[in-house]
Formats: sequence, structure tokens, C-alpha cells
Amino acid sequence: MNTDSQVVPTWKEEFKTSLRSSKELAEFLEAPLVRQPFATFIPRSFAQKIKNAGINSPLWNQFVPKDEENNLAGFHDPIGDKVHAKDNGIIHRYRNRVLFSPTTICPVSCRYCFRKNELNLQEDFLKASTHALLEYLEQNHQVEEVILTGGDPLILSNEKLEQLINSIAQIRYIKYFRIHTRTPIIIPSRIDDGLLNLLQNNCEQFESFNFVIHTNHCSELTPDVCQAIKKLAWTSVNLLSQSVLLKDVNDSPDDLINLFKLLNKNKVRPYYLHHPDQVLGAMHFYLSLTEGRKIYAELRDQLPGWLIPHYVVDSPMGHGKSLAFNPESFEFSGKLIDRQAQLQPHHQPT
Repeated sequence: MNTDSQVVPTWKEEFKTSLRSSKELAEFLEAPLVRQPFATFIPRSFAQKIKNAGINSPLWNQFVPKDEENNLAGFHDPIGDKVHAKDNGIIHRYRNRVLFSPTTICPVSCRYCFRKNELNLQEDFLKASTHALLEYLEQNHQVEEVILTGGDPLILSNEKLEQLINSIAQIRYIKYFRIHTRTPIIIPSRIDDGLLNLLQNNCEQFESFNFVIHTNHCSELTPDVCQAIKKLAWTSVNLLSQSVLLKDVNDSPDDLINLFKLLNKNKVRPYYLHHPDQVLGAMHFYLSLTEGRKIYAELRDQLPGWLIPHYVVDSPMGHGKSLAFNPESFEFSGKLIDRQAQLQPHHQPT
């Protein structure tokens, strides 16, 4: 009998044994951590990746608390969720699509998260009710798409997730379904056979079933993560990605080019590149639109168009996403160049 073989923990076991305080994380990383008011939560397997990457690595900077989180700059609700919140986890910002947060729980505490304040307080507008969602959809026939956000929808069990998907699919005018998740990056074992079968069996209930993976740096795409993503690619769901442009994490063209190429290699199409939100407790990740536009202009020069995500910025007033880069008016070498103005006739001053 081989006693050396290791039993691989299930994703639920990985989640249950996560590090849940700055003190636990400091002991695990063998590094002093500052006190700050926001939650700490990291699965041990992912914490080991952070430890291996080392201090000031993109992984460390994204997930390990820093003193800068005590800075009072930024907004409590940086994208205006509350403006469009309908209670019970429903946010209706755009006419034809609805966000639904079935859980406030995440697989990890991202230090830059735009909802770090709301999730920290477990506020009522993120407490979900499937019954309330279905009633809301029945009363709003213009809605064509339901988007699961969070928290993280994949923290739900396969059974609860399938029940939710089936319930939404019964609303006859819901054509599109989307899941946004960080879990495949943080706990790749979550992509188990039950989830894969669930996705394959239910994706045909909608005209389009989209699975959006949140990842910010190619160092997150370790072999176990890539293997999990490849399993997702075997299903019929559309695999997309979203990333956040973050200072000292991925704020260079090379960082993003490497990320998007690696995603494409793993059958994931880059979909969104978010300009960082002005989050209370996370302004050390922020960079200006001028800096972001310079980086994005480099992406446009070095990548084929189909490999470049939409670069978007969210309004703190709750107005939603806007394109952050206009090819007719872009930043280059610190000077604004207006291409349309270049076409205008030049007049000598009188």
C-alpha cells in the first residue's frame, strides 16, 4: 500500500481551510503585515503561490494587505452600484441587461476590488433572492441578459448554481447569460466534473452563454489554472476574460501583451480591460487615464485587433461603462494628438 500518495483536497475543502485574517496570512507568508480595516481571505494553495512569487510581485501586490489601504482617498461606492440597486442583489444599470449577485462571498480578497467596502460590510443591496430576481425579470420584459456577479457565483454549489440557471432560463425573453468569476484562477479545483457537466448541459438554454474569467497578470495562469481553463474550453460556453489595469501589477504594455497572448493560447478571448476604479482603500493601484491610454495605444500597435479587449472606465455616478480610448484622439509621448484637427486647414494668425 502506497502511503506516500497525497489526497487532493476538493475545492470546498480548499475554501474551508483558507487564511482568514492578516495574522494568519502573516504567519503563513513569514512576513509582517499592517493592520487595516478590510477583510483578508486567501486559500492556502493560492497563498503558497504568492509566497513563492515573493514580495513586490504582481501576485503579492494584488492580494497582500498594505499600509496604503488606510488612506482615506477614493469612493466607498466607486461605480455607483447603489444608484441602480433594486435590493436582493439586483442591479439594473443598462436597459436590456441585469446584474445579479447570488452571493457576497469571494474565493479571495482582492485588495483593489471595487466592492471591497460593500462586501466588507455585507450590505443589504448585495443580499440575493432568486425569487425576487425572477419576479423582477417577469416585470421587465426589456431585459435580455442576466449577468451573475458577486461576490463570486462559483462559490455556489453545482446544485444551487444549476437551479439558478434553470430558473432564469424559464424566462422566455432572456436570450443571453453571463457568469463573471475569479474562482478558476484562485481555486482551479472548482472546475470539477460536476461543473463542467452543468455548463455543457445548460449552455443551449440561451442563445449565448458566456463565462468571463477575471485575471490580471500572466503569473496567475499557472499550469493547474491553465489545465482548468482548458477543461472549460471543452464545453460549449464562450470563454472571455476581464482584467483591471493596476499600478505595480500590470501597468506596462508587455505585462498585458503577455497576458492576452497566454489567454488566447488557452482558448480565452480578452473582453474587458477596466481602468482602475477610485476605490476607498485602493487608490495606490490607481493610475491616470493619460497613463492608461498610452499603454492601450501600445497594445493597438503590437497586437492584432481580435486580441485586444475593450478598454473601459466606469462612472462613479453610476452611469456605467464608457470606452476609455478614442482612436481619433489619443495620448502619445505625453501630448494629446487630435487626428481630426490635423486634417483641418492651417490659418496664419491675423
